[in-house]
Amino acid sequence: MNKEVDLSVSCLGKVKELKYDVIILPWGATEPHNLHLPYLTDCILPHDIAVEAAELALSRSGVRCMVMPPVPFGAHNPGQRELPFCIHTRYATQQAILEDIVSSLHVQGFRKLLILSGHGGNNFKGMIRDLAFEYPDFLIAAANWFEVVSPKGYFEAEIDDHAGESETSVMMHYHPELVNLAEAGDGESKPFAIASLNEKVAWVPRHWDKATVDSGVGNPKKATAEKGERYVKPIVEKLAGLFEEMAQHDLYE
Repeated sequence: MNKEVDLSVSCLGKVKELKYDVIILPWGATEPHNLHLPYLTDCILPHDIAVEAAELALSRSGVRCMVMPPVPFGAHNPGQRELPFCIHTRYATQQAILEDIVSSLHVQGFRKLLILSGHGGNNFKGMIRDLAFEYPDFLIAAANWFEVVSPKGYFEAEIDDHAGESETSVMMHYHPELVNLAEAGDGESKPFAIASLNEKVAWVPRHWDKATVDSGVGNPKKATAEKGERYVKPIVEKLAGLFEEMAQHDLYE
């Protein structure tokens, strides 16, 4: 791992003389992931993907990014907060955290930030709009790593939402020692009784205790490290390209 691009393992002596073009902020959650993945899965995966993409951008074009330690506070659905050690964070709390991070980075002279989220319950669009008024010279973008490339064609499961085949495969690629597939539940889930909600005509939060049996949505049993590696490779490529473009261009020129 390149210590120049990962603040969780680097120190002031290594970074103080270097110029960083883009700051990457992995943002996850603390929640159960079926019975076989760590609570911090949504922090680990965006962090490791960001580091790999930052290393690629540095080697390919000389663009230097700093990957910050992941933020472990995410927003959850009813029925999740009641599970042991699942920490629900209100959007107002997340906004306060983000404002403090942006304020600190701005004072230090940084002007480009990408939030790379690993948790579907996180939504930063409104927060970024508000910050654009307060910091008009600070470019802040947001992405979900699992939406950068469609998982279709990479995995077999039709339902693959949370701790399923794709997420488990990517974790097996980066950290096989953290996955115990033998203990995994089947990830069975129930749809809404209101058909229009399943068709996404409107949105409501799922009640996790009613929608899932083991906190997972999607069967992880066919997950493999090879599938995870094949899926994550184009994600890293696209993110490295984004880092390079953010470093080399302003939003409008």
